[in-house]
Amino acid sequence: MKNIFLWLAATVFFKPAPVSAQDIKISLLAKNQPVFTQTNQNPVLRFSVENPSPLRLNAFSGTIGAEVLNDIEKIELYDSDTLSHFTSRRLLGETRIKGRKFTIKFNGSYTFNGHHLWLNIVLKNSAKLAHQLMLQPDCFLVDNGKQVRLNRKQFVFRIGSIVRKHGDDKVNTYRIPGIATTAAGALISVYDIRYLNARDLPANIDVGMSRSLDRGETWEPMKVVMDMGEPNENNGVGDPAILYDTQTHTLWVAALWSKGNRSVASSKPGLLPDETGQLVLVKSTDDGLTWSKPVSITAEVKNPKWNLFFNGPGTGSVMADGTLVFPAQYWDENKLPHSTIIYSKDHGQSWKAGIGAKNNTTESAVVETSPGQLLLNMRDNAGKFRSIATTNDFGQTWQMHPTSANTLADPVCMGSLIRARAKVKGKLKDVLFFSNPNSSVSRKNLTLKTSLDLGQTWSEGAQLLIDERESYGYSALTMIDENTIGILYEGVGDLYFVRVKINDLFK
Repeated sequence: MKNIFLWLAATVFFKPAPVSAQDIKISLLAKNQPVFTQTNQNPVLRFSVENPSPLRLNAFSGTIGAEVLNDIEKIELYDSDTLSHFTSRRLLGETRIKGRKFTIKFNGSYTFNGHHLWLNIVLKNSAKLAHQLMLQPDCFLVDNGKQVRLNRKQFVFRIGSIVRKHGDDKVNTYRIPGIATTAAGALISVYDIRYLNARDLPANIDVGMSRSLDRGETWEPMKVVMDMGEPNENNGVGDPAILYDTQTHTLWVAALWSKGNRSVASSKPGLLPDETGQLVLVKSTDDGLTWSKPVSITAEVKNPKWNLFFNGPGTGSVMADGTLVFPAQYWDENKLPHSTIIYSKDHGQSWKAGIGAKNNTTESAVVETSPGQLLLNMRDNAGKFRSIATTNDFGQTWQMHPTSANTLADPVCMGSLIRARAKVKGKLKDVLFFSNPNSSVSRKNLTLKTSLDLGQTWSEGAQLLIDERESYGYSALTMIDENTIGILYEGVGDLYFVRVKINDLFK
């Protein structure tokens, strides 16, 4: 399965019509990305017509898998002068699905040379995430009625749902995903509601929440769970992280409140909202139906000499003894950032903080790898790789891990890390899952990786490319069940959700 989702390019040759076969060439590229409900743009295949003589084409035929016959609204073919990305300016034709074989008849007979044709899938909103879209391009039909046969390779695409789409509820941008699964099986996603633009704090931002009761197939209407008062460009709250206390069945969300210009750039020493950004918490004891009012714990965790202290976004974790842990970061008196943690041993009644694991690090993720030992996976401003450290005393001291700054590629971006009891090839194992843009230079190729030895190694044979496109790059992981992991991740202004079978990581 893994290889199917890589970029695939092949040069295909046609039977003579109207010139010799060796002269007729079309390059085929399959995009490595899911197809989503709630959108009419899912470009999956690109045909580039680069022929010595112009070709007059009037139809395209293909085959789809039986599993998705009831999932597809229509299949479209577009002509575009853009090689790198899909545009929908010129629709050649479309078809509704009546069986596995389909033909798209063009709205006329067109002459092509130096053109890029895009095959686009429009799913029904009822399309099932458990299904996978198999697509096989079969042939083009030329003007004289002859078939120009392709090499009939099958491509497979995951089906996902869009949790929030830019423009929903008149919001410009949705960013910074976090997600958790409750004991009842509800998926609770949190994120920034960036009303006016894509800008970070300080800005008019609230923390939103969407809930799914059907494993991510559909999402309930958005709720605002953090709103710090009169909306304006200098009073916002964002960068949320979420965790689920399995003992008390309580959801906790942490975020940064910037009253005035009190985010990273302009926070100052002190503890008061008019001096420094505030680390605020809300909670829900009814699976996300209702939420408490925000409470600041800044005085509990921040050294007054530091400029800023707040959580790392994404997902927190719960230790085996019930201790709640959020990743965190602080900017010291010299405005140098440090990744750390906050923790609670009394189920959120009080909180304490560690010291920095490594300077010049910011957003991080944390898991327990052995009893009492926490592993912190950090975004490092030095670039190229993630930095990793461990602590046995809740962040009072740290030791650098052997995989630090040499194993997990990173383009200076947020990443997600969880520990789970998962079924791998039929056997239950303790597994670490990690997601981020798998690149040292750019935020693209969002990849899910697996470690079967709790972070000592990360095998290239146990990872899966989820989405190759460039994006804002943030992601958050949660277990759906012992066989399935869910990933909530950013596009450009949108939030996507995809389910992945654990065994797909090991094929």
